[in-house]
Amino acid sequence: MAGKKYDVLALGELLIDFTENAISEQGNPLFEANPGGAPCNVLAMLNKLGKKTAFMGKVGKDQFGVMLKSVLDGLGIGTEGLYMDEEVRTTLAFVHTAEDGDRDFAFYRNPGADMMLDVSEVKAEMIRDTEIFHFGTLSMTHEGVRAATKEGLKIAKENGVLISFDPNLRPPLWKSLDEAKEQILYGLGQCDILKISDDEVLFVSGCSTVEEGARWLKEQYGNIRLMLTTLGKEGSVAYYGDLQVKASPFLNPHTIETTGAGDTFCACILNYVLEHGLDGLTEEGLKEMLTFANGASSLITTKRGALKVMPEKAEVEAYIAGK
Repeated sequence: MAGKKYDVLALGELLIDFTENAISEQGNPLFEANPGGAPCNVLAMLNKLGKKTAFMGKVGKDQFGVMLKSVLDGLGIGTEGLYMDEEVRTTLAFVHTAEDGDRDFAFYRNPGADMMLDVSEVKAEMIRDTEIFHFGTLSMTHEGVRAATKEGLKIAKENGVLISFDPNLRPPLWKSLDEAKEQILYGLGQCDILKISDDEVLFVSGCSTVEEGARWLKEQYGNIRLMLTTLGKEGSVAYYGDLQVKASPFLNPHTIETTGAGDTFCACILNYVLEHGLDGLTEEGLKEMLTFANGASSLITTKRGALKVMPEKAEVEAYIAGK
């Protein structure tokens, strides 16, 4: 794919992930301020893979907002669509990491600047000039930013832009899980490419197994041309037409946390689509795509944070070759 200013434009949240990094002399947890937010994690990995990206969203005009803009600029992620709110502070998330690397989140977002993006601030010219428009559901938790997200999707649809969706469900941020499900179902009806976790498949489908849930999604949403289901320590599966392709995980003994693993995986999928298109994908190609994505997402679990520490392409290839 070529000819557009951007390969991928993502709309959504940009925030600070405070992750536990050590214990103080007094026995208190020490937190590191890591730039984060799923959409920008995806963009950061895409940039590592040589793609042109841009972000659309809002941070506070405060020390964290200034830091986040500086990080995106430094990574080469376009900030033409990034706004800085004069009144509402940058959203913060405190991440507690369990022994197996899994996480719990505590969000300081009532409100947070990422919720304040307005319909009038959605830049249609940026969306028209991208190959893929990527979004999640954190930009759909509240009415104002939800309207902005839907406006972005409308512009993308009208201009033949491919739409990528990762539900990225965070239950504490929703008024109710019923509302969360409603908005995820809306997103499912809009996208061409879906990246969804095993837990999210069960949540939206109501099925008792991931395989049943995936079949239900395929039957209900014919608009989804490529669906990827991540299975944690069981690997991942791609669904494309009549093909169902599974790839094994790369379990890493040096895993310290899983922040950004799904975003890294998603970026690798979008990179493959940018390079090969969505037509005529083969079983061999899908296996290659999943293997690279699984390898990259395994590597990111060995580092704290995600946005600033995405692996290089050669690093991923060497890691896969060594397994």
